[in-house]
Amino acid sequence: MASSTSSPAPRSRSRKPLGRMADWFRQALSKKATKTPVSPECSPSDVSQPSSRDSPPPLGPCSEASSTPTPRRAGAESSLGGGGSSSSGGRWSKDYDVCVCHSEEDLAAAQELVSYLEGHAARLRCFLQLRDATPGGAIVSELCQALSSSHCRVLLITPGFLRDPWCRYQMLQALSEAPGAEGRTIPLMSGLSRAAYPAELRFMYFVDGRGPDGGFRQVQEAVLRYLQSLS
Repeated sequence: MASSTSSPAPRSRSRKPLGRMADWFRQALSKKATKTPVSPECSPSDVSQPSSRDSPPPLGPCSEASSTPTPRRAGAESSLGGGGSSSSGGRWSKDYDVCVCHSEEDLAAAQELVSYLEGHAARLRCFLQLRDATPGGAIVSELCQALSSSHCRVLLITPGFLRDPWCRYQMLQALSEAPGAEGRTIPLMSGLSRAAYPAELRFMYFVDGRGPDGGFRQVQEAVLRYLQSLS
């Protein structure tokens, strides 16, 4: 009888610690949940924002500085503006606007053309060899200097121009100065048929001098159009 009454005691003692431990874990878990509440001012998106790569970074000093143009870019834009043009560029980079090439027998027609161009409101600066060449200067050097110092060259092509070897030299020299520049060399053909147009100029349109003004107005417009392209 004694042995039967003493056996339940160890079992009851072993169950009490397990129950206490379970209660302790429940209390610990409940306390942890109450100690770390989620703040209403903080959201999951706020926590993940610093490590997110999908959204761009906020504006800062670096991004503001990058939006400001660099001094080199600002200088290039200011140089392209019309307000700061100087005498060293554009039309005023050369001494003459037009160099008129003609034969000796067409001097009167060349003088008439120069008077027409210089009398315009634009006051075109023309080079006429017998008027503007330096006395005592070499003819070849004076001509080459006039061609290189002029924006446009007008070739007064007449029967006398085609007969004169010196005029052919002037024409070839003008073409060598600017072989691919459109509008710089302007042929003015007078007293010739279309078939007599020089082969060296076949890739250029010419001004027909059979009009009422001798083609002077077309020459003037061509020169002004080229000068406007320089600005």
